[in-house]
Order: sequence, then structure tokens, then C-alpha cells
Amino acid sequence: MRASDKVYESLRTDIVEWRLHPGTVLAEVEQSERLGVSRTPVREALARLVADGLAVAQRGRGVVVSEVSEDHLEDLFVLRRALEITSARQAAASENRAEFASLAQKFDQAVDLADLSGSREDYYQLVTHLDDTVDAAANNPYLATALRTLRVHLQRVRRLAKDNPTRLRESAREHAAIAWAISAGNAEVAAAATTVHLHNSLTHIKTYTVGSER
Repeated sequence: MRASDKVYESLRTDIVEWRLHPGTVLAEVEQSERLGVSRTPVREALARLVADGLAVAQRGRGVVVSEVSEDHLEDLFVLRRALEITSARQAAASENRAEFASLAQKFDQAVDLADLSGSREDYYQLVTHLDDTVDAAANNPYLATALRTLRVHLQRVRRLAKDNPTRLRESAREHAAIAWAISAGNAEVAAAATTVHLHNSLTHIKTYTVGSER
């Protein structure tokens, strides 16, 4: 892995995990010293973060971590609805649906496990696996690329909202409904289940102050 790739991954993770808060200045000299690299790979990584929307260039301050506002959240979910509902429909119309019944069963089981602190990362990995499986079944590389970019921002927003046990159980039920619908090849039910999940996710996140520090 190139030095600039390592710097990019490190800074992106720190932003997504809220170790670098919105408004934090990402000074080249400071970051190069912190990460033990020259300024060139840091400069390249910062340009990629700006392109991703995770950082912005501000006159007089340099590159800073981008803000997360309620307006940004609404815009993010407009795009999320368009992409994920389309992807669910295409996955349900695919012949490559063998794994979805098994995933649905795992989400059904997760309903009883989502309130256990030790299982939350396992749960999020299960969600990621479902996302990847939907992408593969939809078989649209342009759609998959757009979703991969979007999910970086979704991970950041998810970290902003608290891991509420009740919401995690509801989320598991919603993901199970999506997976069962795709498994059955019912595109409209898959789209409807995705719509419900996204509505509930946005409602939950908006109950917390957008832009607050964790």
C-alpha cells in the first residue's frame, strides 16, 4: 500500500469514528509528524478526503474536517433512498439470491442479540455483509461504486447517533424483512421494506443533535 493510501485510510477512519471532529484543522505538517510520513502523501490524502466530502478547504485555515448538519443529513438520505431502493429491486430480480434466506435468518436471530454490547460490532458486520450481497446480486458496478462512496458518510452519521438497544432490534427486524423479500424475488416488497428502514433510520438519527460531539 502506498504511503498516501495509508494516510488516507488512517485519516478517513479517524473522521468516521469521530476521533477527528468536524472543524478540526488537518494541517499537513502536524499530520505528517503524527503519522510518520512526509508532507507529500498527506497532501495527496487530504485531496482525496476533500473529494469524498469528508473534509473541505477553507480560506485561511487550510483543510478541515467537514461539518455534519441536519441539511446535509437530509441530502444524504435523499441519495440513499434513490440508490438503496433501486439496488434492492435489482437484487430481488436477480437469479443470484441463494444467500438471502440465510442472511434473513441471521437478522431474525440478531433481534434477540442486538442489545448486547459485545455483539454490536458483529451486528454491524452482518449489515455490511448484507450490503455487499445486495450489491453483488444487483450486478450494477456503477450503482455499487456510488453506494460504497455513500456508505463512508453513513458510517460517520451512524457513529453520531447512540447505539440504542431498541433501535438496534428494530433495525434487525427491518433488515430481515429486506432480506426475506429479496430471497422471495419480490422486488416491490424489497423496495417497500427498504423505504421503511431508511425512514426509521433517519427519524432515529434526527432525534440526536446533528453536529454534536461524541
